[in-house]
Amino acid sequence: MRFGFHHGPHGGHRCGGRHGGPGGWGRGFGGGRGWGMPEGGRGGGRGRRMFDGGELRLVLLKLIEEQPRHGYDLIREIEERSGGAYAPSPGVIYPTLTLLDDMGLVEARAEGARKAFAITEAGSAELSEKAEEVAALFERLAALGEQHARTSGGPIRRAMGNLRAVLQERLGGSEVDPETLHDVAAILDEAARKIERL
Repeated sequence: MRFGFHHGPHGGHRCGGRHGGPGGWGRGFGGGRGWGMPEGGRGGGRGRRMFDGGELRLVLLKLIEEQPRHGYDLIREIEERSGGAYAPSPGVIYPTLTLLDDMGLVEARAEGARKAFAITEAGSAELSEKAEEVAALFERLAALGEQHARTSGGPIRRAMGNLRAVLQERLGGSEVDPETLHDVAAILDEAARKIERL
């Protein structure tokens, strides 16, 4: 019998903390003030903010250039690109979008009850002028995601989920013969010994 392993979702951090304007401080992984995180973001340790107000404007502008987006679309996209390590709050995103609109870099388009933001010619020119800075900002997001993947225990949780699913599928149904139970137990014991020797 073949079993398909599945990858569970990342243990991402949702928007939280107090809302404020761009460039505020968020809360860290342990509930403290976060490294590199503007208000409503997530991080660990201490240090400079993730993005200042001007940097966040460029990040949003680049994402909007890819396709028109709503505010919550932008939050989810940034969270995804950081591997779940950073999700700016609505209290950061919406004032920044309003500022971009006021600057003529994006324009709001009504889509039902929500507004989607699309880039303008001035916004595209701004991105072209600051292309290197924009690339560096997205590299920072990707690096944060890689660091989070190494330190959050995500791969372990995924592997444990796969193991649980296989055991339930193989052993949780009809009666299993004793030999199979002993074989499974031996595999688990061997895995435990190998982990202990790491």
